Amino acid sequence: MLTIGKLGIAAGVKVPTIRYYEQIGLLPTPERSAGNQRLYDAKAQHRLAFIRHARDLGFPLEAIRDLLSLSDTPEQSCAVADVIATEQLSAVKARIARLTALQAELERMITQCAQGTIADCRVIEVLSDHELCGEGHGARTATRCAP
Repeated sequence: MLTIGKLGIAAGVKVPTIRYYEQIGLLPTPERSAGNQRLYDAKAQHRLAFIRHARDLGFPLEAIRDLLSLSDTPEQSCAVADVIATEQLSAVKARIARLTALQAELERMITQCAQGTIADCRVIEVLSDHELCGEGHGARTATRCAP
């Protein structure tokens, strides 16, 4: 049995995060020692490692909740898990596309900078007037930037 601190170290998760996962029901309420310390077994450690890995892969908490529910009934089809993973992959690809557009815009701003004074600085100019953007970037600004 592990205390909350040792569980956190073993899983690479901070203690407040463990408490939060308990509060929202991703981790079950642990047993308590005679001194009222939380005590976690290997199953809780495995579940926390699963949550941490899923978070590292960018899965939202609701998707993790669904995946944990699926893992609790191992005899069922993995089709739902595949759908959840496919949705996450789509979200990651969309995020990469937005980041690529941001990278291109930043590179363009820096390249066009004349390295003169702030009065002539292209970086400051573009940041001051979004209409000067060369590409759409970000969900809120895609319609405002010139193609």
